[in-house]
Amino acid sequence: MAKAIFKSYNQGQISLFPASLDEKIPQNSPVRTINQIVDNLNITKVFDTYKGGGTSAYHPRMMLKVVLYSYLNNIYSCRKIEQALVDRISFMWLSGNQTPDHNTINRFRSSHLKDTIHDIFTRVVVMLVDMGYLSLDVIYVDGTKLESRANRYTFVWRKSVEKNKAKLEAKIRNILELVEEGIAQDNQPEDEPPTPIDSEELKRRIAQINQQGRSKEEQKAIKTLENKHLPKLQEYEKHLETLGNRNSYSKTDPSATFMRMKEDHMMNGQLKPAYNVQIGTENQFFTHYDFYPNPTDTLTYIPFMNGFNERYNRLPNKAVADSGYGSEENYEFMEINDIVPFVKYNYFHKEQKKSFRNNGFLAQNLYYNSKEDYFVCPMGQHMEKTGTTTRKSDNGYISKISIYEAKNCHDCPLRCMCHNAKTNRRIEVNHNLNRHKQRARELLRSPEGLLHRSRRAIEPEAVFGQTKSNKHYNRFRHFDKDKVMMDFAIFAIAFNLGKLHRNTTSIVNNTIGDCRKSQKSTTKLVYLTIIIFYIENNNHADYSNLQKSALAA
Repeated sequence: MAKAIFKSYNQGQISLFPASLDEKIPQNSPVRTINQIVDNLNITKVFDTYKGGGTSAYHPRMMLKVVLYSYLNNIYSCRKIEQALVDRISFMWLSGNQTPDHNTINRFRSSHLKDTIHDIFTRVVVMLVDMGYLSLDVIYVDGTKLESRANRYTFVWRKSVEKNKAKLEAKIRNILELVEEGIAQDNQPEDEPPTPIDSEELKRRIAQINQQGRSKEEQKAIKTLENKHLPKLQEYEKHLETLGNRNSYSKTDPSATFMRMKEDHMMNGQLKPAYNVQIGTENQFFTHYDFYPNPTDTLTYIPFMNGFNERYNRLPNKAVADSGYGSEENYEFMEINDIVPFVKYNYFHKEQKKSFRNNGFLAQNLYYNSKEDYFVCPMGQHMEKTGTTTRKSDNGYISKISIYEAKNCHDCPLRCMCHNAKTNRRIEVNHNLNRHKQRARELLRSPEGLLHRSRRAIEPEAVFGQTKSNKHYNRFRHFDKDKVMMDFAIFAIAFNLGKLHRNTTSIVNNTIGDCRKSQKSTTKLVYLTIIIFYIENNNHADYSNLQKSALAA
């Protein structure tokens, strides 16, 4: 039996010429992509956040590279980044063997990237446009809820605050009435509701009472007002100010709103402090993002698109979204701004079913005479217009609703199948919304619409799946909306650069494979060399056209 031979193993071996870290990094490693991209980015705004004087600081370009590469590798903790700088070769190479501690890394993110990272994200997206990966002509919009770092049980509810504030105001009025008539609402008619008392008004009344001599009982009551009721009233007012238009917020993260999450570990529909994250994607790259306190998507669309316009000084030509965005207000916005609306509306899929189309009793299926403005009920009688009304959305948008009523449903044999009202049947119709729905219906059923509908499921949905499942980015690690958005912007940049690296690597690998299969390998290898040159020098070239030229050679 042959004797086993082992390679020499000596941990204390000293080499005459130390090995370079660059030799340990593969040429197709994503760390090289991060390094090349950041070296060519304009980060002047980051430099401007540093103040002169004092000791020297770590170079912001190096810090940005380390942070982006960490997020690319699912490392979001500053302490874990600090550890990676010590024991991972790729981090050592990227940082030039510098080892900033976790406090320095956290301070760099919070102080130097909080207001500048969004500009860097925009520059990266513009770079991707120049490289041919994005066009910004179409945007796929969708939203998801990401949990805040806040404590799940530090909630403040609007209804509870308003209820307790009303009770406290009643107590204050009773004390004021006992202390001095005329200051309270004694002269107010009984049928009128009492005027709300705010903290400033209460302070004024207490000061007015203190100017006059009072008995011990009255002094005790005034002391209760000053030391107990006034601070509580100020607390309720602060809660309402923080709430704004929301129904709830978290005490530990006032920017977070309690929402119902899909990721429910207790499986009981528990509300959790979260943010409604809206993203826009194209070719599974992030093109825009924003955060909103309201749990529904309908009210987020217009401010989201306005934010896109502010970022790129233009709006996309086409918008693709699900039925959560299909409101009259949003359709009007797209029509005014010449955006082709591949946006679904409620009942879009339901109305495709035969049972829906063949149901002649539904208001959507009643015949409408646009010239004489009346509907025809299933029995053939005209439903004339009887009036109009308006409805106001939470954003303040006013919709005009027309009301139509049948003349006589008393002896109708179809009444039991038509409606359950005791009076004649009435329907409310929003003609403007129906017009927008008709246009959206035609677009969504067209060949281009079918393409966008099929791609919508693999655009933002795939990005969310990558974000939450593969990248494990399913809960924020900061308090306050500004810091949360800063952290998400870093993640979005790292996500885009990671996808860019995979795409460019795929182009090179495919071209190498095609060169090996072809007899004309010499010419193709020349094109391959050109592609690699453009990639290594970060030249804004259309890689796909280069690949086609190589394959056609």
